[in-house]
Amino acid sequence: MYKHILISTDGSDVAQKGVDHGLSLAKSLGARVTLVTVTEPFPFSATAAGAGWVPGPADISSYEEGQKEFADTTLAKAKEAAQAAAVEVATVHVADARPAEAILDVAKTEGCSLIVMASHGRRGLGRLLLGSQTSEVLAHSTVPVLVVR
Repeated sequence: MYKHILISTDGSDVAQKGVDHGLSLAKSLGARVTLVTVTEPFPFSATAAGAGWVPGPADISSYEEGQKEFADTTLAKAKEAAQAAAVEVATVHVADARPAEAILDVAKTEGCSLIVMASHGRRGLGRLLLGSQTSEVLAHSTVPVLVVR
């Protein structure tokens, strides 16, 4: 049925429930897993520019380094759990991207047969609803999506 499962995580406790469930499913099916985390571009608004603040190269570089460090830590934790469950695993960090688009792109590129993700992560107002990224993945995915609450 599902031979290759894409599991997305943003490092939050809610996302970890999705990781755990996805790994359990992968183990029971003998499926391999690709873990993906996405870090968004530097948050810069027109309001900030209007107030006279424009980020310099050092600001952007520092932000990107922090995002990469966060992604590496997030993926390492999830990879550890996969290895402990004896599930074949690969990791992908997509930088400077919109999460839903990146998740869909990775699922397509990697040939995944299922996407597993939590109902919401920790990003902005989306955490109050199903999750804006989860909703977008559900709306645009060409493969089945399992949403873990």
